[in-house]
Amino acid sequence: MTERLEPALPLKIRRTGSLASLVRRELERMIETGELKAGDWLNENALAARLGVSRGPVREACRGLEQSGIFEVVVNRGVFVRELQPKEAAELYDIRAALMRLLGQTLAPRITIGELGKLASATEKMDKAARAEDLNAFYALNLGFHGAMLDFAGNERLSALHAGVQREMHLFRRRTLDMPGRLIASNEEHRRIVAALATRHAETAAREMEEHVLISKNLLFGPPAAAKRRAHA
Repeated sequence: MTERLEPALPLKIRRTGSLASLVRRELERMIETGELKAGDWLNENALAARLGVSRGPVREACRGLEQSGIFEVVVNRGVFVRELQPKEAAELYDIRAALMRLLGQTLAPRITIGELGKLASATEKMDKAARAEDLNAFYALNLGFHGAMLDFAGNERLSALHAGVQREMHLFRRRTLDMPGRLIASNEEHRRIVAALATRHAETAAREMEEHVLISKNLLFGPPAAAKRRAHA
């Protein structure tokens, strides 16, 4: 009897872990698409029923996202999508800008013609979404554009660091893209990035990619104090 039961335990653990991973990916997708927004309460029972799983994998996925800084647990109230404070968001933009600078430096010297073509094709698709003012479609394509560049660079540690920062930034990034005219302007910045990468010049690409992130930051929080002082000088 014991011999038959012992192998079943690790199988159950693997199955539960796999389900928790699937639930976590679904929750991340809901945040990416804006289905779940900062401050929203997560109905664990409803999510479990919707996905056809027990509450165990849902709770495990929530614990993982709490550790990642995406969710927060409020005693006697439940699980909520965390609301980033402006200072936290600004710091994340600065970190992402630095990572994008490194990406530009890494990718420019090694990018292929085929990879440039894929990026250019992505900007064309984003143009259609921008003209249609389809934020959800644009946002998904935007994530794919940046994800492709990270894949092309081949730096797994950079990709992992960027993924961690991006998970938290999903709570804030859609705000800038939802501003009037921002979809079209953002895609023009994408085109400049592709053109900079095509030069194979590391510093040119690094500058454009860093600027792309900082433009979004400045739209949310205003230009840095030094820039304000120069503007009024």
